[in-house]
Amino acid sequence: MMMANLQFFCLLVCSLAIIKTGCAKDNWVEKTIVKNAISKGAVCLDGSPPAYHFQSGFGEGVENWIVQLSGGGWCTNVTDCLDRTRSIYVGSTNIMGPWKFEGLFSINKSENPDFYNWNKVIVRYCDGGAFTGDVEYVDPATNLHFRGARIFEAVMDELLAKGLKNAKNALLSGTSAGGYPTMLYCDHFRSLMPKSKRVKCFADAGHFIHAKNPKQARGFEEVYNALVTLQGSAKALPKECTSKMNPVLCFFPENILQHIKTPIFIAMSAYDYFQVNKTLGHDIFSCIFSRTCTSSQNKTLREFRSEFLTTLPKPHNPKLKGVFIDSFVHHSAIQWRWTIQSGLVVNNVSAPEAFADWYFDRKYWYVIDKKDLPMIPK
Repeated sequence: MMMANLQFFCLLVCSLAIIKTGCAKDNWVEKTIVKNAISKGAVCLDGSPPAYHFQSGFGEGVENWIVQLSGGGWCTNVTDCLDRTRSIYVGSTNIMGPWKFEGLFSINKSENPDFYNWNKVIVRYCDGGAFTGDVEYVDPATNLHFRGARIFEAVMDELLAKGLKNAKNALLSGTSAGGYPTMLYCDHFRSLMPKSKRVKCFADAGHFIHAKNPKQARGFEEVYNALVTLQGSAKALPKECTSKMNPVLCFFPENILQHIKTPIFIAMSAYDYFQVNKTLGHDIFSCIFSRTCTSSQNKTLREFRSEFLTTLPKPHNPKLKGVFIDSFVHHSAIQWRWTIQSGLVVNNVSAPEAFADWYFDRKYWYVIDKKDLPMIPK
């Protein structure tokens, strides 16, 4: 059952075809193993070294960098984590294949005019703890390692040596489970490049809220409690938050965003289908797609949307915290719905356009879709 759930979640969260299909025109990028990671104790769940996919920038983009933290859920117990080590998506780097670069990572100028020629890095997610774990002890019976925080540092060290330290413009982005560490490490990422002209962050589909209803809050509370107890994640969390509340609560964005000083952009659906399923339950999740929601279920959806919107940064300073919230039912857009042609549109602006304007200081967007019930994207 655990493996079945993992496979479903990988398909749900990543929305990424990571297995090579052989299409000649597709931009598949091979993995790069992080050098010296094992000596630093920065390893995946099974002890294999971490990896990333790197494509060099060219032309005017040669001094610009995107670093993406990939997502793929969390493992919350030993059995679940052992299952992950056998996954080609979020497990051992020994069995991970190439990654298809598209959307924000496309090298096609017509699809991705502002970022097509940048240096691009996608960091593989292999620790199961959203790049936050740090436990020295390894149980010889399982050989499980919980070292996500060390993986982040080891990857950054290698990328800085590769040229990131000289970046003119840089972006740290993350999707789903990679969205939280993007927020967590945003200011640290900025500090690594003190001379860079522009360094910002982008959290895609990672704004999972702490619902006020205890029943609705239980799903994410259980996940984050497991990360704190199993992966030792509390050490990586912001001290400004953990000094005031239970570390579990510091995984919720509404409790840490106010502490982030580096500009950050948040893109998400108010009806993100992973969050709806995890928070509101499968019945409501199902009725959306079958278009059979009752008036009572629609009321629950509207109430959840209202609560979700209250957790976002306030709109008075979009230069520091930009927002693009749509009402389409989807999870993640940064790759497969992130071109000029395919981007989701709200209030006559697409998500890719709004983000690019915000990043390059052309216009500071704060976009909220006014539609108060979920829509199925075409």
